[in-house]
Amino acid sequence: MLVRRLSGYALRGELQVCPARRFCPKLIWRWTCTDRSGTPVPAYYVTTPVFYVNSLPHIGHVYSAVVADCSHRYKILQGVNSRFATGTDEHGLKIQQAAATTGKDPLTFCTEVSNRFRHVFRRCGISYTDYVRTTEDRHRQAVEQFWTVLVNNGFIYRGSYEGWYSVPDESFLTETQVVDSTDSLGRAIKTSTESGHKVEWMKEDNYLFRLSDLRHKLQHWLRSNPHVIQPEKFYYIVLQWLESDLPDLSVSRQKSRLQWGIGVPGDPEQTVYVWLDALVNYLTVAGYPEQHSRWWSVVHHVVGKDILKFHAIYWPAFLLAAELPLPQAIHVHSHWTVQGKKMSKSLGNVVDPLETSLKFTVDGLRYFLLRQGVPDTDCDYDDDKVVKLCNSELADALGGLLNRCTAPSLNPEQVYPQFCNTSFPKEPEEFNGRAVLEDYKMVEAVLRLPALAKENFEKLHAYKALEAISGCVRMTNGFIQRHAPWKLNCRKTEDKLWYDTVLHVSMECLRIYGILLQPAVPSLADKILSRLGVGPGERSWDHALDFLSRYEGRDCPYERRALGPNTGLLFSRLERKNVQEKHQKPGKRQDGI
Repeated sequence: MLVRRLSGYALRGELQVCPARRFCPKLIWRWTCTDRSGTPVPAYYVTTPVFYVNSLPHIGHVYSAVVADCSHRYKILQGVNSRFATGTDEHGLKIQQAAATTGKDPLTFCTEVSNRFRHVFRRCGISYTDYVRTTEDRHRQAVEQFWTVLVNNGFIYRGSYEGWYSVPDESFLTETQVVDSTDSLGRAIKTSTESGHKVEWMKEDNYLFRLSDLRHKLQHWLRSNPHVIQPEKFYYIVLQWLESDLPDLSVSRQKSRLQWGIGVPGDPEQTVYVWLDALVNYLTVAGYPEQHSRWWSVVHHVVGKDILKFHAIYWPAFLLAAELPLPQAIHVHSHWTVQGKKMSKSLGNVVDPLETSLKFTVDGLRYFLLRQGVPDTDCDYDDDKVVKLCNSELADALGGLLNRCTAPSLNPEQVYPQFCNTSFPKEPEEFNGRAVLEDYKMVEAVLRLPALAKENFEKLHAYKALEAISGCVRMTNGFIQRHAPWKLNCRKTEDKLWYDTVLHVSMECLRIYGILLQPAVPSLADKILSRLGVGPGERSWDHALDFLSRYEGRDCPYERRALGPNTGLLFSRLERKNVQEKHQKPGKRQDGI
């Protein structure tokens, strides 16, 4: 065993047989992370696609990143050692052509657009631990090594490819994936049935990957792991694709046609196919080829449905051929439309995430995307929907609840009030308490909430977790409204005890909501917890499991604690009249890229 010491952790490595090599065993190092006592610390690795730099970041890119970020933050709250990677895909014919159009060299062009993605992600609170660019030297080395392994394992051969190719999709297509169409001038053309993009006939000598040899292994993998592709709808789509024969895949282009890419090792006349190049980024971040095993066994991909085939067929096939473990899960999401229409430059309806985050705040944008984003169906973006949702659930319900509990008019001492078991007994029959049946239903709902939120965050179904939290927030507001503490006469001992209990219960509910909201809206959650006086070391997921301690007969560490500073409204109501025009006019650009 090898042991490497890190700050607060230790990496322990053991030689094990690689599970991908059943017929020709190979020993590899397996690394596990432990704390100082030697207890294993669970690990998690989540990725977004590397985003293609032929266009600027839009709301769909941010949605992918926010979904992965939410999962990453949730895992950290669980005490998991989590890694989160995103980045940009910078090679290919489209980039080569786009750079030439702007008069810039390809690397300068890519750097400008990649920096724009970085800026947008930072603005939107995307807490990635690694940002990878496919033009980096570490990535080139990983691709060259991966290619060499595929060659040595007999899965790449020299041949001649002839067929349809879509430049915008950087994808080869079969006859069944192409249909007759016409262009804007009425000329006959062929287009992709999936993307609608024009395709061209291509014939050239290059390298091919033996994809056809792996169809049955892919089927076996999927049928043995029915939850590996989520939601279920996309799992069955991939199984359906695998019912047909898979043709071998061209994995290089002649350098005379494509100069902007990673050269094929040992062949200066060929360039590695952009999708093989791009997919290896996940291994690059994991430390391939030497230090990847620690992370590669726990990888989860977040992808849009338009790139499902590349991630659910091509990528697992490449990994099988390289004798590497396959992904733990591929989480697929659908697209965002704008008022029912697909986003496009020609329609002028592409939603700029920077502009949107300024109009609605970062928390407002994140909350809307995660609350409305349903993975298995396309979702519709509209400014009015953002305003309505954020005002209703963040400003009015959640913000109103926090204000009721902490406003000096209701909480003049500015403390976490005490709980009275006589006023709110655990069993209604124990005392002549003042709590009613609806109050007990609310307490039970909040007690169950962490488990319900956990179940949905684990599946990357943030919308269901947020829906459940929102429902409990409504119940808590109903609890305060029902008992109207402002009407109580606090000069009477009994009324004072009940008054404090109502505020205590409400603040305990808010504390739970603040903890559970951290993955989705971290800044807003921080405001809630800081105002309640909940310290940084009291915000883990386990702290959400300790709800209403005094109700359960235990001591409560928050009672009589001073509240944090009042920083104003939790979330200011959005006024539609103050929001700028919804969308750009067709053809108008907001920058010079």
